[in-house]
Amino acid sequence: MRPTIITPPGRLALPPWRELWEAREVAMRFGQRDIVLRYRQTLIGVAWVLIQPLASAGIFAIVFGAVAKLPSGGVPYFLFSYMSMLAWTLFASTVSRAAPSLVANQALVSKVFFPRMLMPVSTAASTLLDFGVGFALGVILLFIYRVNPGWPVLLVPVWVVIFVAVALGIGLAASAWMVKYRDVQYILPWVLQVALYATPVAYATDAVPANLRPLFLANPLAWMLDGFRWSVLGTAMPPAWQLIGSAVVAVLVLLLGATTFQRYERSFADLI
Repeated sequence: MRPTIITPPGRLALPPWRELWEAREVAMRFGQRDIVLRYRQTLIGVAWVLIQPLASAGIFAIVFGAVAKLPSGGVPYFLFSYMSMLAWTLFASTVSRAAPSLVANQALVSKVFFPRMLMPVSTAASTLLDFGVGFALGVILLFIYRVNPGWPVLLVPVWVVIFVAVALGIGLAASAWMVKYRDVQYILPWVLQVALYATPVAYATDAVPANLRPLFLANPLAWMLDGFRWSVLGTAMPPAWQLIGSAVVAVLVLLLGATTFQRYERSFADLI
């Protein structure tokens, strides 16, 4: 058996990519466990995945579509809201589940050796399953409303990867901070709630007044949502700088989150 050599992190605290890859089966087991625990002993099972985006889309369609009469890029407002909430839920749920993953598994973290980063990363399995179920309903809605997004629909997996990468970057950093500062578990839901309204989820970016639009476009999540809606709804194509910027931001946030996690990892067992 080849011996395992444990070395301290370097100056840049880069994640041990090879070690993470070799332990990928552990991440798969964590992901399977999260999925089973999430839907065990639920009355309607996976249907819960559809309730949140459907309910939110219905409320947004009434408030912003029927009452405020905001534009939705020529797409029925309910469909526009549903697809937007689907992408937002993928992002927010990944952050929300990754952040407390270490604290929620204190026994494993303090007594069993494995790459700790796998714990928050594995939570993406359940959120991706939720997204897949919700997106299947979204495809049905596209046929019902006779919306043809065209060839950009092929880019949906790219946008999914971008959303998950950004969410995991934030979730990795938040999970490391939560081990030391439990205040994070109270601050994070509030931050996500504020971000929901600060990001054009329930409304199109074009609906924002011209004098405020630069402020909203400073939020990279707005670029990603515009790109996702372009892919699934056939709305106007975002500027090239937003498409390229979304990919760049996703890589940077993931790397920053991973290095932050790696920097704090050595003290997890003592603090948790």
